[in-house]
Amino acid sequence: MPNFGRTLTLPAPLAEQGYVLRGETDADRPFLERLYLIVRWDELAPSGWSDDQKRRFLSWQFALQHRHYTEHYHDADFGIVEQSGLPAGRLYLFRGADDTRIVDISLLPEQRGRGVGTALLTAVFAESVPAGRSVSIHVELFNPARRLYERLGFRELSRNGVYALMEWPGTKATATAVAPDR
Repeated sequence: MPNFGRTLTLPAPLAEQGYVLRGETDADRPFLERLYLIVRWDELAPSGWSDDQKRRFLSWQFALQHRHYTEHYHDADFGIVEQSGLPAGRLYLFRGADDTRIVDISLLPEQRGRGVGTALLTAVFAESVPAGRSVSIHVELFNPARRLYERLGFRELSRNGVYALMEWPGTKATATAVAPDR
């Protein structure tokens, strides 16, 4: 099983519950498409479309998103979150010189509200702090996970349409605040 990331280590409580992060493979594509459909399904409730129309539309959207991620974040780590050998979500990270971008973090509904997302984000923070990088994510304004990001210290930097760019400053804020005058 490929390793995920350069130094990302899951917190012990997650590992003890059978969680692992591993690199995504082509064999994961059916799971990833299913995850995308599950995550986005409720957004199409007002559309009046049949379930088949919703599935076709979301499958098309997934294909476009997948292509966008692989073209624009080709150096990113595309990871699968597993629990006890079963896929539970995905975590995509792009590590720049000054920032770790969370390209995507998605969990199956039964994995939410159990501390898994918090633990994954904490692992990203733990990796980013020694490197002096902030952590950022684009999040839809109506996404309920936004409350989690705010609780963990993310702050909105800007908005573009229905998306907010949020940043967790890591040690940058501390380093800037205590930097000596020169």
